[in-house]
Amino acid sequence: MLDSSPQREPEEISHPFVAAVYDTVVPDRLLFRTHREYLTADLSGRVLDIGAGTGANFPYVAGDGIDYQAIEPDPHMRRQAAEKAREVGCEVTLRDARAESLPYADDSVDVVLSSLVFCTIADPDRALEEVARVLKPGGELRFLEHVRADGWRERGQELLNPLWSRAAGGCQLTRDTVERFVCHDAFAVEAVERVGVGIFPATPIVRGRLRRRRDGLRG
Repeated sequence: MLDSSPQREPEEISHPFVAAVYDTVVPDRLLFRTHREYLTADLSGRVLDIGAGTGANFPYVAGDGIDYQAIEPDPHMRRQAAEKAREVGCEVTLRDARAESLPYADDSVDVVLSSLVFCTIADPDRALEEVARVLKPGGELRFLEHVRADGWRERGQELLNPLWSRAAGGCQLTRDTVERFVCHDAFAVEAVERVGVGIFPATPIVRGRLRRRRDGLRG
């Protein structure tokens, strides 16, 4: 029997307070400069930054020969990202879109950048399928993400997560993001490493690169 009930529209993503204080509360250049340089090194072709936030990657992206695209569904974050792009001279096409429904054709992107974003995506599995869909065979997913800890830190994250999520714009402390990435059939692992930055409870932080398999598998 077909379900004829109307489809629910996804809830609007809007966190004005988080957007207003994010760049002040998170010392991004102090904590993540080296890792953002890792993400943005030697870019070419079409690059898609999913969940651009306030534009933390923008100062590191050299525009020569790059078609730099970025999405950010929160209008407050997106406004600040646009301002940052102007400040640092970053040529970027910034769009209102969600990672679960990327407005790009199949096999049309050379590199996807994901930096501290899969913790907030409502449906991370669908988002990863979308990343696999838009990446060209042989294209890269480069990531920097915080993940579920272990031991007493994991228990602490589980206790803190409900409050943290409300205060931090939906950020989840307990996601196994890297396991989700490396276990997906569409990707071959090139590098994964834990990095010694971050502040509990949003630790550990892991960075790496995956390559879209050329056999066309998408899970």
